[in-house]
Amino acid sequence: MEIHAVNIIYDICIMSALMLIAKIIRTKIKIIQKLYIPSALVAGFLGLLLGKQFLNVIPFSSEISEYAGILIAFVFGSMFIGSKTKVTFKSMFESVGDSFLVNASAEILQFAIFILIGVAVLPIFFTGINKAFGLMLPAGFVGGHGTAAAIGSVLAENGWSDATSIGQTFATIGLLGGIFGGVAVINIGARKGKTAIIKDVNELPEEMLTGLVKEEDQTEFGKNTVNAMSIDTLTWHLTLLMVAVGAAYLINNELKILIPSVSFPVYGIALICSVVLQGILKLLKLDGYVDKKIITHIGSSATDYLVAFGVASINISIVLKYLVPIVVMAAVGFLFVFTWFWVISPRFFRNYWFERGIYILGLSTGVMATGVILLRITDPEFKSGVLEDFGFAWIFLSFMDMVLVSLSPVLIMQGSGMIYSIVLMIIAASCLIICKKLFRKKDYKQNKNKCSISFDAVE
Repeated sequence: MEIHAVNIIYDICIMSALMLIAKIIRTKIKIIQKLYIPSALVAGFLGLLLGKQFLNVIPFSSEISEYAGILIAFVFGSMFIGSKTKVTFKSMFESVGDSFLVNASAEILQFAIFILIGVAVLPIFFTGINKAFGLMLPAGFVGGHGTAAAIGSVLAENGWSDATSIGQTFATIGLLGGIFGGVAVINIGARKGKTAIIKDVNELPEEMLTGLVKEEDQTEFGKNTVNAMSIDTLTWHLTLLMVAVGAAYLINNELKILIPSVSFPVYGIALICSVVLQGILKLLKLDGYVDKKIITHIGSSATDYLVAFGVASINISIVLKYLVPIVVMAAVGFLFVFTWFWVISPRFFRNYWFERGIYILGLSTGVMATGVILLRITDPEFKSGVLEDFGFAWIFLSFMDMVLVSLSPVLIMQGSGMIYSIVLMIIAASCLIICKKLFRKKDYKQNKNKCSISFDAVE
């Protein structure tokens, strides 16, 4: 689909205005604060309500449904640019093996279960339903709006145009349910003495509610790594990210010509391009002039707009068309996530099981920011080291994400969904077995060489 430049500017400006309104709402309305609803999600709902499908007072273009699929490339493209941490599988396993394995198992098993349900169970009760329907739940829950858009676009190219709206719906349900359910779980855990750090959710600092940081607590955005006489620091960092994303689109176009029968996700290619670009910067001895904080902020900004546009572009008629299977699948999805938290987390983590489990709960129902939000509620000052552990493991998990999301729609469309889901179940079970054997009975030793990646939660 051809996207016009003027429409992009109008749409971004309109959404920015909704972001501003949403932020003001977050700072003033107590119920929004206590539910920890991100400003981007509020903006998305405002866009949906005021857009063409309801009140029709906002002149969004018909192209807004394309933006989430584009923005996810920026999120993945920002992952490795500026990363200076040297990691190996051995050092990772010695430090955060349980975090990696339990997280990997949760994600792989979510894909496996719902792909199997979509292929083998749903067609029995819903005649004519697409066999990739089950895939859209993990695409939205553990993947988020960007992954839902990415997988949806692949399926749309292969004849199922409803996929993206269904995925965005699951992503929105997951994000809301993850935050509301996660906060409820934290309250229960605090009352029962399961939390290691906080004893009462009401003890949380005000900035967690309003999203506004007091002047004395405000931190620096990033470092000026280049002289403005040559190029502005923000321009320099944005340039690097644009190069990675641009290269991904060029490579994808060439792959479409060379292998037209296979759809490659642009965001996955963008992640690889970011690794290659970081290697080139290091070779040219320019890697010391890249501030990871700034790159992360740019990626986080893309995530904000991704969520907002993803929600605003949900096609309500498609949601109503699939309302019953969506409700059923979402209910089973939450059952899986909360069962995993209460049953698996306390049995497989060496320490801080509640804090680690709540992070995975958030990650399994939305974007990474959801996990960070819930973790920060249980560990306001990140004293447990859980965030750093998952930051370290995330380097490897991101490649696993790319493989899962790239292979899943292709194999389902080729008719191999059932075999694929069984293989994934075996891999997920193996992760837990390895975790139990290697890490459960060992003393936990903090690795001093923690990953320097920072995660900025959506407010």
